[in-house]
Amino acid sequence: MRIEEIYQCFLQCDSVATDTRKIEPNSLFIALKGENFDANTFAQEALNKGALFVIIDNKQYHTDKDKMILVPNSLKTLQELAKYHRNQLGLPIVALTGSNGKTTTKELINCVLSKKYNTKATVGNLNNHIGVPLTLLSFKDDTDIGIVEMGANHQKEIQFLCSIAEPDFGYITNFGKAHLEGFGGFEGVIKGKSELYTYLIENNKTIFVNVDDTLQNEKTLNSTRFTFSLEKKSDVKIDATSANPMVKIDFNNQTIQSHLIGIYNANNINAAITIGKYFNISDEDIKNAIENYTPTNNRSQLIEKNGNHIILDAYNANPSSMTAAISNFLQLKNGEKIAILGDMFELGNESLLEHKKLVEMLQNETSIEIFFVGKDFDQNRTEDKHLHFFESYDNFTKEFQKLEIRDKTILIKGSRGMALERTLEII
Repeated sequence: MRIEEIYQCFLQCDSVATDTRKIEPNSLFIALKGENFDANTFAQEALNKGALFVIIDNKQYHTDKDKMILVPNSLKTLQELAKYHRNQLGLPIVALTGSNGKTTTKELINCVLSKKYNTKATVGNLNNHIGVPLTLLSFKDDTDIGIVEMGANHQKEIQFLCSIAEPDFGYITNFGKAHLEGFGGFEGVIKGKSELYTYLIENNKTIFVNVDDTLQNEKTLNSTRFTFSLEKKSDVKIDATSANPMVKIDFNNQTIQSHLIGIYNANNINAAITIGKYFNISDEDIKNAIENYTPTNNRSQLIEKNGNHIILDAYNANPSSMTAAISNFLQLKNGEKIAILGDMFELGNESLLEHKKLVEMLQNETSIEIFFVGKDFDQNRTEDKHLHFFESYDNFTKEFQKLEIRDKTILIKGSRGMALERTLEII
């Protein structure tokens, strides 16, 4: 069946699912394969649960020729269907990637633009070769602007996602030390993330740029761009930024008081302001949108418990985001402080060195009690009395829950696999 015919089936459906647990009536179910599963085996179950059509790529399960669409490769069909749908709609799409802050920036952009437009954005962090197509397929005829987050952990991934989404606008939050193993080092990160710039420049599209970032400025000099800056001439001038602990932005004779913690979030807000200005959102609406955005999902959340002020930033971590979070934490003036830091993953051969750098960074910060959790931090153990090392989370909890933690300011940060948000249960 040609993609045009499959598309007609898709148009009859109200939603798309790749998980039978999330099947809704009148949906399109696409059976994908993984290392440990084959969703083709659930094709009939999907129909029983209300799916209108099912796309499969294993003829063994092709038992209903009216409702089951047999294709050579379900994943490739998902991606081709998403691209075809994107072209049929023809709506403007804003794409963003970067090492840190993608999801927060995406949420802020969506909040700002939704003040004037019917926007649709990536849900959560569904930003890979499956998530991006599913995001595109969620756009409807009445969607004015689509916002697509793109994640990557190796070369050519952003290039591929651009070939599907065909964005009209793009923004890279930063180049940081994330996924070093897959990208082959920091230079590989820059090259991989810059694939968004390459696509936009080759297709004469618009790039949003923080021109205070020297590398980003240099890479976009010969492009169509719309800029923001604290220091240089730009399309949007940010007057001042501060954080103690919530980020505050001075812009166009008004102050925006956000619910985001840490000065490292300032440029995420500045990007949303800039994109809002490009799309003619009023200053009042921009301020209102940002001030009413509250972070969730363990991203820079401020939680109060037992008299403690807890900065929960445990969604993910890499050397760049960890350094930024720690630097911000050190600058806070809030009494006695504790930092609980978990291992950073996907750093390859650089892992022990990057963990060592963070330990060394904190060796002289004797006024703060620091708990390092994980094997890589533990291998950089020192004898400093204010630094505590635990090879596993279980070992950490056995000791930590013996302490009476009250009236402290606490930073909790680590990679997703460490799941350090569990610490809230023992504070």
